[in-house]
Amino acid sequence: MRDLFLPGRSTVHAPNGMAATSHPLSTSTALKILLSGGNAMDAAVAAVAVQCVVEPQSTSIGGDCFCLYSPKGQEVIAYNGSGIAPKAAEVDWYIKNGISSIEQQTPHSVTIPGAIDAWWQLLADHGTLSFKDVLLPAIEYARNGAPVNHRQSYDWSLCEELLSKDPTSREQYLFDGKPPKIGRLVKLPLLANTLEYIARNGKEGFYNGWVAEDIVAYLESLGGLHTLEDFASYSGKYVEPIHTNYRGYDVYECPPNGQGIVALEGLNILSGFDMASYDPVSADRLHLEIEAMRLAYRNRNSILGDPDFGNVPVEEWLSEDHASAERAQIDISKRMPNIPPTNLPRHNDTVYLTVVDKDRNAVSFINTLFSSFGSGLTAPKSGVLLQNRGQGFVIDPGHPNCIAPNKRPLHTIIPGMLFKDGRAQMPFGVMGGQYQACGHVHLISNLIDYKMDLQEALDCTRVFPDVDDPEERVQIETGLPQDVVRGLESKGHRTYIPPRPIGGAQAIWIDWDNGVLRGASEPRKDGMAIGY
Repeated sequence: MRDLFLPGRSTVHAPNGMAATSHPLSTSTALKILLSGGNAMDAAVAAVAVQCVVEPQSTSIGGDCFCLYSPKGQEVIAYNGSGIAPKAAEVDWYIKNGISSIEQQTPHSVTIPGAIDAWWQLLADHGTLSFKDVLLPAIEYARNGAPVNHRQSYDWSLCEELLSKDPTSREQYLFDGKPPKIGRLVKLPLLANTLEYIARNGKEGFYNGWVAEDIVAYLESLGGLHTLEDFASYSGKYVEPIHTNYRGYDVYECPPNGQGIVALEGLNILSGFDMASYDPVSADRLHLEIEAMRLAYRNRNSILGDPDFGNVPVEEWLSEDHASAERAQIDISKRMPNIPPTNLPRHNDTVYLTVVDKDRNAVSFINTLFSSFGSGLTAPKSGVLLQNRGQGFVIDPGHPNCIAPNKRPLHTIIPGMLFKDGRAQMPFGVMGGQYQACGHVHLISNLIDYKMDLQEALDCTRVFPDVDDPEERVQIETGLPQDVVRGLESKGHRTYIPPRPIGGAQAIWIDWDNGVLRGASEPRKDGMAIGY
């Protein structure tokens, strides 16, 4: 239980249905859908559509998504709604044209967006309402406006230069050349028109016709390889979820091309340590977490790719033999100076939300642009802001994540689902790009090793071994006590405070015995959990 004398928020409890998202208007939309008779999938799609309007720095209908769904809490169904590279995206073309890496604000960072196709398919298979019904709240906010919240405003302020370089992004998302201030009502009329068209015509309204023509024509004008055929032929797919057991709980993730397997490896490594013997906010506990994730991310960066284009050794990756070998390399007293090569065989910003309804259908849903405002490119007629997931590819013919026609890039977004005794215990997810796998491990350990209250587990101070930092420094939040910082540095970790808080999370715990749902939402974001 939290200290009621201190600022903070309590875990939300409700008997019937619950939604937790990173934006108040998204959460309230989900709750309205539940109260009007919709189920968890209806509410999740309606909520994420609203977030594409009210949280444009984080997600868009021009983005991708992944979903884990547990009907009545009895099984786990996984859907991969990640985009693919254009059919003309041969690696030799990039090499020939002097492109050695894919930059953010280029057409090459844009894969064929998968979100709308995924929403349509998930609703058709598991929802009860029409596409028009669930998109209506998003259309209304796009047409009539939604106010900018605190975290939104801060994230927006960091993207002024990116947005100013694209004519439509500048027109739609900057005001007198500046990001909007807190409380400003932002209207997106182009996006409202597009959402109305998609609501009437379903996924065909996005992948065929004038919307696709607008996106393709704009990307082609910038030198992109996208075609109308790429859009017309796109489809997401159901995939087999992967899982591991952590101290009696089954943790489910979507399989590669997502990085959920990295979270599972981190848990496998930590399972061999008595984590509960360390203080939850101590140098020793955080050191073990950092080292485990350094090893796990090493494997991700060298092995993970689209399994349709080469074998990803999932079984070996999640084996106890592999976890034991990785665990043996960790020294509690000091940082590994250099991560040793992997022993696995090598083969050739984002929103998260969760909804559980009265029937205990549980949805774990994540929708993404990748970087804040994605590629920063907005199609001029449709107002579709496009993701930069193509930056997950590398230009290296020998790498498993090398760009190729119709290939899906490495994805950082990973919805999670916790099971206990054959039933869904908690749909959960952590936002924050590269941090997400580390965030899953930290949250699960907080709950299972330290028996934290659900909201307390989300509030707990975070660290992250920055996989993008050339100096391999560790990000730390300002709330980390100085003696803990000194303890980490004494073990050899170099630390720094990032410009923004680390990650964001939502979770709903299903208390089957008492018939109660417990919800928690990220304190570092603007959102909330609400139930009824």
